[in-house]
Amino acid sequence: MPPLPGFSDNPFRTRDDVLLAATSLLSALEPHKSPCGARIKLPTATGTGFDEISAQLEGYARPLWVVADLLSMNSESPSDAQSHAKLDLKSWICGLEAGVDPGSDSYWGELGDCDQRMVEMEPIAYALLTAPEIFFPSEQSKQQRLITWLRSINEHELPPSNWRWFRVLVNLALVRTCGVLYDEVKSIMDLDLALLDSFYLGGGWSSDGLWAKDKKQADYYSGSFAIQYAQLAYVRFAKEIDPERVERYISEARVFSETFWRYFDADGAAIPFGRSLTYRFAFAAFWSAAVTAEVSFDTYLEELGLVKGLILRHLRWWAQKTDIFNSDGTLNIGYTYPNMYMSEDYNSPQSVYWSLKTFSILALPAGHLFWTCEELPHPLATQSLSLVQEDNASPLERIEVVEPAMQIICSRKEHHFLLSAGQFTKKTHKAREAKYSKLAYSSAFAFSVPTGPSLAQSAPDSTLSVSEDDGETWRARWEPLEARIQRMKISFEMNGKGLTEDSPALISAWQPWRSSGLKIETTLVPSLERWPGWHFRIHKVTGSTMQAVQCIDAGFAISSQSRKGGNLPVLSTTWSLNTGSEAEETDELAGEGFWQEEAACLVISDAGASGICDLTDRFKQSLPGRQRTHNRSSKGSILKPDANTNLIAQRTLIPTIQHDFMEMRTRENGEDVNIEEAACFVTGVFAVAASAKLSPEEIRRMWRDKPMFSMERYR
Repeated sequence: MPPLPGFSDNPFRTRDDVLLAATSLLSALEPHKSPCGARIKLPTATGTGFDEISAQLEGYARPLWVVADLLSMNSESPSDAQSHAKLDLKSWICGLEAGVDPGSDSYWGELGDCDQRMVEMEPIAYALLTAPEIFFPSEQSKQQRLITWLRSINEHELPPSNWRWFRVLVNLALVRTCGVLYDEVKSIMDLDLALLDSFYLGGGWSSDGLWAKDKKQADYYSGSFAIQYAQLAYVRFAKEIDPERVERYISEARVFSETFWRYFDADGAAIPFGRSLTYRFAFAAFWSAAVTAEVSFDTYLEELGLVKGLILRHLRWWAQKTDIFNSDGTLNIGYTYPNMYMSEDYNSPQSVYWSLKTFSILALPAGHLFWTCEELPHPLATQSLSLVQEDNASPLERIEVVEPAMQIICSRKEHHFLLSAGQFTKKTHKAREAKYSKLAYSSAFAFSVPTGPSLAQSAPDSTLSVSEDDGETWRARWEPLEARIQRMKISFEMNGKGLTEDSPALISAWQPWRSSGLKIETTLVPSLERWPGWHFRIHKVTGSTMQAVQCIDAGFAISSQSRKGGNLPVLSTTWSLNTGSEAEETDELAGEGFWQEEAACLVISDAGASGICDLTDRFKQSLPGRQRTHNRSSKGSILKPDANTNLIAQRTLIPTIQHDFMEMRTRENGEDVNIEEAACFVTGVFAVAASAKLSPEEIRRMWRDKPMFSMERYR
């Protein structure tokens, strides 16, 4: 896809740069506006689970996240107005009047229960709160039509999720801007706010709906996409009517920031996780909302230049992804390229403009400290990676446990990713297993979504897949049970000395089939400084009465393209795991390709390196309980999944280890009897991002240094 001038070539250093990018994004929408401005329909024929009028309302409403601030700037700064003079911003004013007028051909329609129109009311409310003198009409009849349409949200059911914030902000706009008495809407606001506050998990995090048996979600809706962003809007506009809650939300934002910054790599990339990832650079919207609400941070982000860096680096990362645009300059559905496999049932062509929430930072005038201060590097960008035993630095300085989300963020130089154990939803979001229940998610390698039921179509990167019918059907990990965080003492040898390291671990279980007693408990151990590029999984299989089970443990999906654009070569399979061999030395000259053998496989491409290794035999002494390993055969293989399954790379390879358990039941007196012993296998997952700028020789050296340590639970 062609780049978008003003965005794709944007250095994102100054306020003028950000303003130019916003103007470029909005300019692409101009040809697609309805005559009165109330609807925008991009020239893409895909549909949604809701009606077409609502989809075109999305096109009108979602740009308001930045249009409202641009219009407000016009009245305050003639120079700002000149910078986007070619934009017809007044069409959004006319569009609001027409959209709420039942007599207009562009009327947005009456609301029903759980109606998509409710979602689009939030940016309309934001516009009324941000620029009331511009968006609230002067004529009484027009005022009344707007009030009537907005108030109708109070007459209908909303799901018990982040949607309740839409109604809170609509009612806040009715009170602050439209002249509705607070007492008339206070009771419903109080009920909604009480429900929203009940989602709080601690550490600044809220789940999207109650954290319950059928739904455990704490993703970007907890922060930038919805809840934290809305709370910070409430901080800006509800100080007078609800000062106590405003202070609490400020405190929650500060605590949230202490872990949320770790989801962004030093190069600006965020770790994709959860749903609605087509909202792209809205990942950084929390930071914009916090700065515009004048919320200051402590600890790692005390200086405003650090927050500035998080926002601008993220925008610069997206500026490099030119395939996010259609040929007319509008945004497409997808992540780094057009992709309907990862889209949601509620993604219309216009939905993607939720991404403009990050541009609300333009509400700050040119003289604000945010724009005048120096952009500072990522908090971990200059940190030393020296081993803890040598310099007494914290062994967890690049590892952070995010307990509310049941995740561990790993921010090593080699690779920025998270481990996840406790999230899932029974709501039928497309690819829900992939979006919430994989074992790892990466800012460099993202994750993959399925296109169909076969193994290659399921694209099972960074997860465990199980089959009970000799590979005819597969179940990917989902609905984790008994998720918890555990401290581990890791013991290993280095240079002839016995060393120990403290590490967190995530433990959870999973039952692939309710009709079977099969249960798999997985312990996830993050990367250790002793073995850069590696993290670890210990799987314990118990309770099955089946004759045979196959398990596939998979690493990160990685681009299968060579630096010249062709396919990666298949290189020697006769190389040693631990020492260089003549065949491997020959392969060194290639610098890229993929290798596979009995218990390991590795891919090196333009995206970095991704590998996996069966480490069970190296960990036998530290595995708990009586272990049955005689009935297990294991094989490393490179899986070629369907094209366009990965969010970042269109063509990928996935390194995997397949374990075949040949006897998963026993018989006594002619009857099947459950096996009480556990069958364990241990996996080492290896990954190095291209951004680490390591040579193939360095990567190969790290790969050959296979981990071996013992592990003991405590605390």
